[in-house]
Amino acid sequence: MPRKLFMIALAVSIALAAFLAIASPAVRHSSALLSADECGGTDLQAKAAAPAEGAPSSAWGSLPPYPSAPISSTGTAAVRPPAVPLVTHDPYFSIWSMADRLTDDRSKHWTGKPNGMMALAVVDGKPFRLMGPEWRRIPALAQTSLSAGPTRTVYTFSGAGIEATLTFLSPLLIDDLDIMSRPLSYVTFDVRSADGAEHSVAFYYDASAEIAVNSADQKVIWTRAAVDDLTVLSFGSRDQPVLERKGDDLRIDWGFFYLAAPRQPGLGSSIAPERESRNAFSQSGRLPARDDLRMPRPVADGSPAAALSFDLGKVGPQPVSRWLMLAYDDQFSIEYFYRKLRPYWRRTGWEAADLLAAAARDYPALSERCRAFDEKLLAAMTASGGPKYAALAALAYRQSIAAHKLAADYDGTPLFFPKENFSNGCISTVDVIYPAAPMYLLLNTELVRAMLTPVFEYARGPEWKFPFAPHDLGTYPMANGQVYGGGARTEENQMPVEESGNMIILAAALARMEGKADYALKYWPQLERWAAYLKDKGLDPENQLCTDDFAGHLAHNANLSIKAIVALRSYADLCAQTGKKVEAAAYTKLSVEFARKWMAMADDGDHYRLAFDKPGTWSQKYNLVWDKILGYNLFPPDVARKEMAFYTKSQLAYGLPLDNRKTYTKIDWVLWTATLAETPADFAALLDPIFDWLNKTPTRVPLTDWYYTDSGVKAGFQARSVVGGVLIKMLADKTAKK
Repeated sequence: MPRKLFMIALAVSIALAAFLAIASPAVRHSSALLSADECGGTDLQAKAAAPAEGAPSSAWGSLPPYPSAPISSTGTAAVRPPAVPLVTHDPYFSIWSMADRLTDDRSKHWTGKPNGMMALAVVDGKPFRLMGPEWRRIPALAQTSLSAGPTRTVYTFSGAGIEATLTFLSPLLIDDLDIMSRPLSYVTFDVRSADGAEHSVAFYYDASAEIAVNSADQKVIWTRAAVDDLTVLSFGSRDQPVLERKGDDLRIDWGFFYLAAPRQPGLGSSIAPERESRNAFSQSGRLPARDDLRMPRPVADGSPAAALSFDLGKVGPQPVSRWLMLAYDDQFSIEYFYRKLRPYWRRTGWEAADLLAAAARDYPALSERCRAFDEKLLAAMTASGGPKYAALAALAYRQSIAAHKLAADYDGTPLFFPKENFSNGCISTVDVIYPAAPMYLLLNTELVRAMLTPVFEYARGPEWKFPFAPHDLGTYPMANGQVYGGGARTEENQMPVEESGNMIILAAALARMEGKADYALKYWPQLERWAAYLKDKGLDPENQLCTDDFAGHLAHNANLSIKAIVALRSYADLCAQTGKKVEAAAYTKLSVEFARKWMAMADDGDHYRLAFDKPGTWSQKYNLVWDKILGYNLFPPDVARKEMAFYTKSQLAYGLPLDNRKTYTKIDWVLWTATLAETPADFAALLDPIFDWLNKTPTRVPLTDWYYTDSGVKAGFQARSVVGGVLIKMLADKTAKK
């Protein structure tokens, strides 16, 4: 039977009429309001009220419990994340706690702008805060632990005779794109008596309309609905400027946010000013009797919020659990060469109602799948690099995925678009794909193809006329052509050796992980052209930018030269796999000759130089890691040994600087450099200062990959996908076993 999404309560208002006109692609609604009996009311006015919901249908029966134990910390090191991931899906739906305790600060979008959420508990008639700093007159229940894994963040609390757990689950199962692409997180509240006595407990959660706008002066509208056995509250901007904005420090202002929970005894819901809902719950354990109908209005006018409350009744030693869902349907995600792309989860015609119903149905199974996934991945991370490495890598995993958007091309092909968060806002930047790629090569190569395909397609189109690879595809979320440097017009401020080397190396790494080079064959003319460019320009690069463009132009860049040399050998590898034996032999010979020349050109006694013409300088040779991963052995082991010995003497308090010019470093590159180590002790020598930085940095934002190693202060960038490169140690271990 077709599922219908009934729009209730607000049809009488002009604002709701506007909402339905805008939201019709997102929700399916009946042509008439529910009858009074169906609504549980007696007249139209009752439909505008927000009473506690009725009993659940037999489809729900008893609500599935969420396991109350926090994520196991076995094998991982205790860590104080600079920012804690809560709801992490894409560059627009990405909410974090940037404090030690969940009650210390308002939750925020990764950009630092408020995306407020609040959680309260009333225990035996007394209110306590679990989340949010507002209303400090209400005491905070003591937070006793925090655990952040690949898909889940778990907070535990204790006091007032109870123990409580608040779990944020974003099911980013990288091996299941249908699930990973769902823009939906679960929040679960578990509680039990800690003193043996029974306690009356109620739980409250709200989400601000801030989540649906770029700035608080924008007007919002809202509604409530029913999807199967779910109660659904929704916000959206009035104007719905779909894909009209592009840039870096931006939040979404189109599409619709949803807060939903299964209908059940004791469930209350309201859409009202956040102060009104919080005040009503803290005083009575209940929500306002009616929704606020004054709309559209700016978010700054009264701070409207969607709220749910759960009356759990008497709670004893046995855990009692309730859960809710947070979702965002952007409807259209990316403009790709002037075509609007749907999010991947919508590619088969799904709408918001389908997303919510499926997510509710899948909750018990997904919660267990994510638990198993986290435990398995954390164990693998620990086995590869130790407990400190696992703690860092777990944070990197979720952040990297959430800095991308998975969209569907016209034929359903997945396309994975990274955003340069707080670096310049570019979309599909090649030297952002390159550092992020190790995680995806390790865990799902389909996503590597989904990142590379838009770049290859652009490079073989009529606009791109240069003999080297492009830098980017535009400014997020508009992937309509390069905007960096000279764009597609001139060679000014391009990264010719950098991006050409990146694309060739990643094509070879993809072929290695998949055991075939079919994908590379599709784009052979581009690979061939870029290899020829590196043959002429790669050994001794001219004055140009590389991925570390914040350091400025540099000629004779030794680390960039390594990239070109490894890329030439990678091209030879691809030639060999595709039956081009003559080319394979020629490029193999060339790369071996270049490597030998490099050692003489870069030698500076006990280390190798930053630039061939600059004695007394040094730099991290992080590009050398691909020679190890791909097993080319172009450079003898003594090269890495000499560099590692020098690096361990050159570190500052919070890590190894990028080079001799400044004290800043890059997390991804340090982990690549550390992966060159031949012993666990040498790897730990470079990792340990980063772990110290993780716990002590005063910059409380999602992981920055660029910071000063003397002070620990952020130099720039945050919440970027490049931290996926932290998993390169695991990739190197996997290829070594192969």
